[in-house]
Amino acid sequence: MKLLDSKTKNNVLQSMINILDKRREEIVAANKKDLDAFGEGDQAMYDRLVVNNAKVDDMIRSVKEVMDQEDPVGQVIEHRKLDTGLDITNKTAPFGTIMIIYESRPDVTIEAAVLAFKANNKIYLKGGKEANNSNKILEDCWHEALKENNLEKDWIELLQMNRTETQDFLKNPPQHIDLVVPRGGEKLIAFVKEHSTGAVLVSGRGNNFLYVSKNADFDTARKVMLNAKIDKISGCNALDKVLVDKNLPDFEKRVKELYDMFTENKVHIQVDEDIAKILPNEEKVPSEDTWYEEFLAMRIVLGAIDGNDAAIEKINKYSGGHSAVIVTTDKKEAANFMEQVDSAAVYHNASTRFTDGGQMGVGAELAISTDKLHHRGPLGLKQLVTNKYYVLGEGHIRE
Repeated sequence: MKLLDSKTKNNVLQSMINILDKRREEIVAANKKDLDAFGEGDQAMYDRLVVNNAKVDDMIRSVKEVMDQEDPVGQVIEHRKLDTGLDITNKTAPFGTIMIIYESRPDVTIEAAVLAFKANNKIYLKGGKEANNSNKILEDCWHEALKENNLEKDWIELLQMNRTETQDFLKNPPQHIDLVVPRGGEKLIAFVKEHSTGAVLVSGRGNNFLYVSKNADFDTARKVMLNAKIDKISGCNALDKVLVDKNLPDFEKRVKELYDMFTENKVHIQVDEDIAKILPNEEKVPSEDTWYEEFLAMRIVLGAIDGNDAAIEKINKYSGGHSAVIVTTDKKEAANFMEQVDSAAVYHNASTRFTDGGQMGVGAELAISTDKLHHRGPLGLKQLVTNKYYVLGEGHIRE
């Protein structure tokens, strides 16, 4: 796609803001068709599917936030003039073509597209069939905004394909795809990695841990873990596992307090062997596989652990590399935990629910990356560019 100037891109985004507001009733009505067709089933997926007036307001806010951000393309990363006389500048540049595959959330059709477009990338949007009506009208809004500004609609394309067609598309795309982002569970990620010919950036899997240190303020621990668990169970930043230090004062009493807190809030508890001695009537962790599992449900595992080092080792073995928390009053202990835990976001006395582009000050996000290349954490506007070297010479040759 050709390089657009910042004014042109922002004009498209202002058009999109106006169109979303003007067509909000149509958008909500289209979403109702998806909700009615969805019926009973996965509550977390249903929650992600809902689009109401407040969600349309969020979409508008996301577009405006990106419009107000500095254009990420053409920014100077580094400039140097060598003794040879070569003048070298490293600048940010668009990826080219991005594809995102996601389930349920129609707002991704807005957030992913606005970020890709402002960063001068073409984007293919492969949403789930459960959000088909919602995504179609949102694509139509994008095409209306592009047309208003005399741009081709193929900057933003919604793909409506079944699994086999998606597999074929990944293997033989109509044009080179520079980056594929699967935003979903393990099965989706494995599917994309198996079939994609382009670079894949993994996103969406949580399985987040919280460690209650022997030095924890327990009221802080309770407050943080409850928010992380129940604030939004469908979020990849929701809490799944709690490790309580065996050396915590009044250990058994504290475990029973956690039991009361979670049961009062209708969270199903599973326990390891040590916690089962204190809560003998609770369901035991069925198998080791459970420790690897992201729940996206009102369900949590309570386990006992012996110290900071053991907690770090267990988290690094089983977590999804998304978010991890230590609750402690000891700043040195917290620093050690945060340095040693291998996750995209590490927290001291704060909820995992903050692993979010808006909450971290990034603004709208394409996804939360748990990969290490090329970026880990929220993929905001600044992360949707690569780089290019501009080398100026005067007939230079290498000898």
